Amino acid sequence: MCQKKELLIVLSFLVPFCSSIDTISFNHSLKDGDVLISSGKSFALGFFSPTGNFHGKRYVGVWYNNVPEQTVVWVANRDNPINGTSGILTIDSTGNLVILDMKTKVSAWKTNISSAKNGADLFSAKLWDSGNFMLFQDPKMDIIAWQSFDYPTNTLLPSMKYGIDKKTGLNRFLTSWKSLNDPGTGEYRYIMEFNGTPQVFLYKNYSKIWRTGSWTGHGWSGVPEMSPRFIFSLSYVDNDSEVSMTYQIKDTSIISRMVLNESGILNRVTWQESERKWVQFWFAPKDSCDNYEHCGAFSNCNLFNLGEFECSCLPGYEPRLSRQWYLRDGSHGCLRKKDEKVCNSGEGFVKLNHVKIPDIDTALMNKSMGLKECEDLCLKNCSCTAYASANISEGGSGCITWYGELRDIKQFTDGGQDFYSRVSASDLAQFSKNPNNNHRKRATAIIVGSAAAIIVGLLLAYFLVISKRRKDKKSHSNTLNKSLASCESMDESEQTEISIFDLSTISNATDNFSVANKLGEGGFGSVYKGHLKDGQVIAVKRLSVTSGQGAKEFRNEVTLIARLQHRNLVRLLGCCSQQGEKMLVYEYLPNKSLDSFIFDKTKGSLLDWGKRFEIIHGIARGMLYLHQDSRLRIIHRDLKASNVLLDASMQPKISDFGMARIFGGDQMEANTNRVVGTYGYMSPEYAMVGQFSAKSDVFSFGVLCLEIITGRKNNSQYDQEKSQHLAGYVWDSWKNDKALDVADPLLGDSYEACEVLRCIHIGLLCVQSFVDDRPTMSEVVFMLCNETKLPFPKEPSFIFRSQNYGSVTLSSSASIGTSVNDMSISTIHGR
Repeated sequence: MCQKKELLIVLSFLVPFCSSIDTISFNHSLKDGDVLISSGKSFALGFFSPTGNFHGKRYVGVWYNNVPEQTVVWVANRDNPINGTSGILTIDSTGNLVILDMKTKVSAWKTNISSAKNGADLFSAKLWDSGNFMLFQDPKMDIIAWQSFDYPTNTLLPSMKYGIDKKTGLNRFLTSWKSLNDPGTGEYRYIMEFNGTPQVFLYKNYSKIWRTGSWTGHGWSGVPEMSPRFIFSLSYVDNDSEVSMTYQIKDTSIISRMVLNESGILNRVTWQESERKWVQFWFAPKDSCDNYEHCGAFSNCNLFNLGEFECSCLPGYEPRLSRQWYLRDGSHGCLRKKDEKVCNSGEGFVKLNHVKIPDIDTALMNKSMGLKECEDLCLKNCSCTAYASANISEGGSGCITWYGELRDIKQFTDGGQDFYSRVSASDLAQFSKNPNNNHRKRATAIIVGSAAAIIVGLLLAYFLVISKRRKDKKSHSNTLNKSLASCESMDESEQTEISIFDLSTISNATDNFSVANKLGEGGFGSVYKGHLKDGQVIAVKRLSVTSGQGAKEFRNEVTLIARLQHRNLVRLLGCCSQQGEKMLVYEYLPNKSLDSFIFDKTKGSLLDWGKRFEIIHGIARGMLYLHQDSRLRIIHRDLKASNVLLDASMQPKISDFGMARIFGGDQMEANTNRVVGTYGYMSPEYAMVGQFSAKSDVFSFGVLCLEIITGRKNNSQYDQEKSQHLAGYVWDSWKNDKALDVADPLLGDSYEACEVLRCIHIGLLCVQSFVDDRPTMSEVVFMLCNETKLPFPKEPSFIFRSQNYGSVTLSSSASIGTSVNDMSISTIHGR
């Protein structure tokens, strides 16, 4: 019987195969070297060897046909490759797809359908333009016997489900490759689990390393980026048949995928044709609070506790091991305070906003209950430790109650959901009076409980510092120990890991701040070039005594930049605070600031369009990092051409964080009576009433983008009857279909018209009058990298139309529109 089956397979090779088709049938097999191409030419299927695989191992896979860099999205025989080119893919006599090694006559892979009822000769397999490879039981392709989308490898494509089929038990999940050149099943899995309500876990072997949180009705509670966007559309299904999710790209011209790489990082990427590479749009896990149960049980992980330990016990709890907690090891978690009564003793609940709710493995769900009924249910059961709404969409519905440890909670600035933790009557009363009081008391208890350890640690640190200083004096070293954590004038809570420079070291490096080494002068002092004894070139920002940047701004800049690491942010090497001097030591960037190029007729010609686009894109990536991807959520507040420095390869680096602000908790915007920044780059709501947010930075980016494109300063003179600033000038040209007229003449013919027009379009979207109309920086980056359709921009600020912000009316005649662009200001009274 086996010999007959093999004979049928071999006979099928006698029928010639055409590589341009998208289908194979019982008598049309695919041999190594032949390729199936989907009807829309989006995907290809065939035999391949991964890049860097020099052992002749061959796999059958699906890859993008229209992406020059071969990107495989599915592999059939991932754990059993064919050695050499003797493999074929065919449909056998049972109707199954089979990969057969013709040399050994051994099957390397096979689908698992039952024997064909109507005969294998009716079966066919087709590669669709979605990337799905489907096996059909009938000529009309109405009955699906098997599909590759049900058995993903490391990639999730648009319209591809991941999740659980409740009837068959099939669970569609991702598994990483073993390495870049080995598609075998790796050690990482991204898999949905269902326990009343679903959540998705990232595993390394059998250990949980990241969790999405449960479904909130809007998205996963631990993935705030899933909030509605114009780029993706999500479809979530939870019924008697399945619980699954798919995503679609609204603009079908965009090529996007989600991939679990061999390092255990889940990446959402899009293909950027202009740079001919994949560009990361989102990834996870991204920080220490994403690590599963990073802070142990009954705790909350919050990266926005500036200067403090990211782990904090939930209200009513204290560290299980206070010494380890003091040493910033929260893995042992917290436990209920001693003598705290939470059973029939007047207890209640404290609400935590914007969190990834705990792992639901100790929880129960009731979909029919409302939130008040949920609270009553939990209050009646002394074993119930917390509760939350199961679905926060449309006012909230359903009930989740926890009975045991609360694990893996993370705090967000937005997104997530509300969560209610059980506390004693005394804690409830204290928290109601002052929500922050509990945190201070817990901190005091920790410090008191660890007094001996603190004293020992301080003494040890003191002797280490004294010893190091003595060694440095003897060796005439340029810097103090790089592990020192603060400048002399900083508070302990503001310490950060940077180098501390002696005043004499910097003075020697700059030749006593000689005029010959002076690079420039700004509103807060002068910048000097210096050479350390080891040959390193540095840039020293020396703050003047009369500088508007005082001790607060100085500490702010040090603590911020030292914590930020990104290729498009300037790198802080250290600081000095001695004898009344305050100085910051940066990496030296030989090409100085962006404004020295784009506003100079000679230097401007050195920046062709390709380089200017790279600069725009680099600045956008840097701002995206500040707003979303860094440990801290930073609002820069003074983004302008002179605060963008250029390295030796003309890559942009954002600098000057003296005016930056950190947003934490659920903060989306802030108000100030001390408006700081530079006229011309300020958004109207910030300049006039002191209201700022991430969208204020977006406005500044838009102005800067238009300056780079046009080579004109924002305060240059334009047609006074129409507009008084750059955005108005560009807007007039745009609406009259003459947008290309604003392009810098120095660009010559170095640009593609469509790309320049797209960047002008994006710049105008960023400088729209109203905050809600402006895109986020993540949307800006996406729009720069993809040819998606853009919304039509509305009229920019200060043009034609009058608008009210507080008690101030803005119009085309507002004097702020003609203010000096280079003049930094410290105060504007907007009200």
